Amino acid sequence: MDDGELNLGSLRNPYLTEAYFQQLLQKAVVAGARDVHLKVGQPPGARVRSDLIFFRLDPLTPENTEACARHLIYDQAVLDNLRTLKEYDTSYEVPGLGRFRVNIYRQRSSLAIVMRVVPDQVPTLEELGAPQVCKMLAEKERGMVLCVGAAGNGKSSTLAAMIGYMNQNLSRHIVTIEDPIEFVHRDQKCSVSQREVGHDTKSFASALRAALRQDPDVIHVGEIRDQETMKIALEAAETGHLVLSTLHTPDVARTMNRVMSLMEEQGSDVRERLGDALQGIIAQRLLPRAEGKGVALAAEVLIATGSVKESIRRPQGNPSLKELMTGGADMYGMQTFEMAIRQLAGRRIISAEVAKAALSG
Repeated sequence: MDDGELNLGSLRNPYLTEAYFQQLLQKAVVAGARDVHLKVGQPPGARVRSDLIFFRLDPLTPENTEACARHLIYDQAVLDNLRTLKEYDTSYEVPGLGRFRVNIYRQRSSLAIVMRVVPDQVPTLEELGAPQVCKMLAEKERGMVLCVGAAGNGKSSTLAAMIGYMNQNLSRHIVTIEDPIEFVHRDQKCSVSQREVGHDTKSFASALRAALRQDPDVIHVGEIRDQETMKIALEAAETGHLVLSTLHTPDVARTMNRVMSLMEEQGSDVRERLGDALQGIIAQRLLPRAEGKGVALAAEVLIATGSVKESIRRPQGNPSLKELMTGGADMYGMQTFEMAIRQLAGRRIISAEVAKAALSG
């Protein structure tokens, strides 16, 4: 990647200057970067589509990456112990450019950084190519909606777009619990309270427990990571709140397995409770677009119809969730990954080669 107009000046370590650091980020964003990589021993890199490409700059030194980390960390206690830092999540904003979700980690005794680009504006569901049923799920008054997929497949963007849809069309109090805050929601028709783990609250579980006393209509939990968070999230969904969250599971079937494993200590009626509470699951994969720029969203969609709820409660003797997704396409907007990928290929949004690889994977 060309360094363009980056002004190195005469500094031995230009990364000490935040203005230079921000110039680097701007060049990456203009080039279409999804992520920015800063690691000792290689030049700054950027993930553009599926490729990791590098600026034509000198390889980074430990002093360079430490200087970058100091621009990104606002907690003085963390800065005071930077030399012993192992990993750290935060966010960073460049006015007029956008926000970045930041992970700082230690590798080979030096700091490395990955920064996910978060657009300045909350995306719409239409811009993301999200399934139409996302609007229907956003309009639900209670229950649980899960957006799942591997890291980097747009889960946070989809949930942000659903909150944006509510904010424009409904009158609700929405409490978000994020690590870190990515998209900033400004109050429109809704009142949106955004809390960041580590800054505004100790943990997802403690913030979720507190949220139940904050008169919420909707609770967005950035990620369900443990049994305690799952337990409280389900209780919130059962007591008249709409709960939105994510899991790092690749598809609907494995999401159900993961949810059951997180609930296994909650008694013998977990299938009954989940069947009652679940509203839908959106599983996501991002695939390279055929025209060579950007990615397309392929989504597996499960809507908790009566038949789906019954299959969750009593899987033996009932159709499988995959069969119900296949048969519920026209009436309910459900679909499997195979159906979604074939539709994208048929509309030439993705190439036949990408579709074949995705279907075989």
